[in-house]
Amino acid sequence: MRAVITGAGMFVPPVVVTNDDYARVMDTTDEWIRQRTGIEERRLVEPGTATSDLGTEAGRIAIAEAGLEPSDIDYVIFATMTPDYYFPGPAPLLQHKLGLNQVPCLDIRQQCAGFIYALQVADAVIRSGQARHVLVVGAEVHSCFMPFKSWDVLLGKKDGPIPQDEYERNTATRDRTVLFGDGAGAVVISASEDEDRGLVDFVIHTDGSHAERLWTPAGGSAFRPYFTEEMIESGDITPYVDGRRVYALAVTNMPKVTIELLDRHNLKPEDLDLVIMHQANLRINEGVQKRLGLPDEKVFNNIQRYGNTTAGTIPIAFAEAKAQGRIKRGDLMCFIGLGSGLNWGAVLYRA
Repeated sequence: MRAVITGAGMFVPPVVVTNDDYARVMDTTDEWIRQRTGIEERRLVEPGTATSDLGTEAGRIAIAEAGLEPSDIDYVIFATMTPDYYFPGPAPLLQHKLGLNQVPCLDIRQQCAGFIYALQVADAVIRSGQARHVLVVGAEVHSCFMPFKSWDVLLGKKDGPIPQDEYERNTATRDRTVLFGDGAGAVVISASEDEDRGLVDFVIHTDGSHAERLWTPAGGSAFRPYFTEEMIESGDITPYVDGRRVYALAVTNMPKVTIELLDRHNLKPEDLDLVIMHQANLRINEGVQKRLGLPDEKVFNNIQRYGNTTAGTIPIAFAEAKAQGRIKRGDLMCFIGLGSGLNWGAVLYRA
């Protein structure tokens, strides 16, 4: 039994925030952001929209594209680092919103590598015969941890300037906050007897010694209480990224794990038809592409429009590439990701 992606969907909120919009509330420019990240704009939700809401919309589209009804889904895997609540995770919330049956719902926390890990779990569930149609969702609402107070100025609803102390506080986290966007992607993975299609193989790794390279340094059971006003004021609830070190780890480990995976099947990078990487930073993806020796037409990037949506980036990119006709039946694809933990891996897939 093979696990085949039979449907894909993406959903991003309608509010577009450009680099120039960020210049209203911090010391930055469109050129500064593009040069370092490749990002031009991203989408942010309106207050009150949660991660499970975005995941529900993407899931609904994926189920319909697979030609199924919600009642056909018999397992849910939801990857995110921004759950609606501290607990429960968003998977059971999505189950209820989609009107699914009382099927098992699994939440996983591998952050930017979440979709990679979710695909491996879905493949195992399908191959073991425990499920026939698995809904895999990657979704994030990053705007919830943005330290901004003057949202109306950021979104152009009010004129600035903002207070100087707030401007300086926003500037102190600009290397991180400009990276993130809100969005969701989803795929339906179904059991198939077609041996020429489906998830082929996985190589995934974790190295906890690098956990503090990319993490949120405040909030959780390491503190009493979980959250304090000081954590918010200091900006410690905003993710910390050791940019240079993470870049080095990414451009080293992502090509390495891809070659490790391809070698297991006597394949070379040139045998791949399309590569979809986690969309954390366009400069990282360009570095990985160069090391793998891949031409532009074999790599799909959309971080320019959506920013880093963490667990949502790969399924969003897959759904968009599919809609654009970039994925054909029989194409050999590779999904590659690296994120907090440190978690990273690669997935080989035959479309």
